[in-house]
Parts: sequence; structure tokens; C-alpha cells
Amino acid sequence: MVHAFTIQPPTYNTFEDESEQLEQCKEWGLLSEKAAKTKAFFYKGNGLNLPCGIVGFVDKMTAVIEFDNKQLHCIHPSYLKEMQAANYSQRGAGTADSTEAEVLELETLQEDAPATVEASMEATDEASVEELEVKRVPKEPKKEKVKKEKAPKLQLPEEKVKMIATVKEFTTVPNNFSDTEDEVVIYEAVSMKEPEMEIGEAWSSHSATLKKMELEIGDKLSFECKIVAKKLSKHPVPYKINNPAKLQKVTS
Repeated sequence: MVHAFTIQPPTYNTFEDESEQLEQCKEWGLLSEKAAKTKAFFYKGNGLNLPCGIVGFVDKMTAVIEFDNKQLHCIHPSYLKEMQAANYSQRGAGTADSTEAEVLELETLQEDAPATVEASMEATDEASVEELEVKRVPKEPKKEKVKKEKAPKLQLPEEKVKMIATVKEFTTVPNNFSDTEDEVVIYEAVSMKEPEMEIGEAWSSHSATLKKMELEIGDKLSFECKIVAKKLSKHPVPYKINNPAKLQKVTS
């Protein structure tokens, strides 16, 4: 049976092993901190009650689940958590996925908006320059428009890498799916060891694992993680650190 309501992820991160899956589910609040293994989950939206498994994630706010027919579906962890309650009400459940689709579409438009605005402004600037050049006195030398060169994007590895970073700031960002804000950590002097590469600034969620380390601003850390190009909401931080593991404070 094909489920017509599913939101297929264009790309997503799969869990490398059960321990990574377990850690991420704990961070989402789908499992208790004392849980030693994962459990069966159920999707109860659209008037259904279907067993499913959590197979990966698109980002911190989007889990990817798989049904028995192998179809994949994007869902916010908070919705999935609510669905696990025995008294979960089907009233309004059918609208959950339409809300998710609208939010996903909104986020896509927001990500594309800066490029569209920039292109529009550039076209307007060029038109203004041409108009001014026509009105100039012929004897006046023509001035060339100097375009600011953009810094090239880093070619980030897809696999886990060893990194070093220094804690710069603790802050919160809005969560479109919740009334509460998400806690995040912003890092500076971020660099990869192998291959050697300077990253600059990056961010990660302030997970339960990080909170146990009782970090302070200025603490230097070494860890293994995946790093992706994902800008932090309302902050000029272009890269995100996903699921840091083997965390250690660097004292020297």
C-alpha cells in the first residue's frame, strides 16, 4: 500500500550505527537518557496507526522515518513524540503533515530568498549605471563598476572528521514547530585535523551530551563529527556541526 501523504526527503543523513541512532533519539526526547536500545515507534497522523522506524534526519528539526512498505517520510521529532502517547487524539492529527509541508516550503523559500534579492539588486544597480553613463559628458572618463568578489565555498567532506573548536557563545534560536526556542552553541577558530582545513565559525545544538561537559565560553574542544553548510537562524554562522562524538576538552 502506497501512502500518498508522505513527504519524501530529497537527501538525508542515515545513522552510521545503532549508537548514533540512540544518541539522536535521546536528543530529540524520543527516548529517555537511561535507554540502552531503541524501541518501536508509531505514526498516528492522517487517521492511521502505522509502525515505523527512525532511519535518519535531514537536519535537527526534521527526522526521517520509514514505514513497512519502505516509503520514507519527513516529520518533526516533536510531532512523532506526541504520536507515541496512548491517548494521542486523532482530532487535528490529519493537519499535522500539511503544516509540516507548509513549513518545509516556507523554509525553502526563505533559503532561496537572499539569492533572489541579491540578483534583483544587482540587475537594478547595473541598469542605473548604464543610465548614468548615457547622461555623462562625453569627455568624462567612463568608470567601471567594481564587483565585490564572494569568498569561495568550502568543499566539506561527507564523512565524519576530527575537529577542534573553541566555544564562543551560548544562545537560542526560534523553533517553528514549538513554543520554546532551541538551545545552540556557537564556536570560533573551528578547523579540521584530517584533512587540514580552516572553517572559521560553526554551530551545533546544545545537546544533553554537551551539557554534561558543563562548557564555558573559551573552552577548547576536540571531537569527531559531520560538518555541513547550514546557516544558523538569525546569526551569520554558515556551518553546522552534526552529532559531535568523542568529545574532549583541550587544556593545552
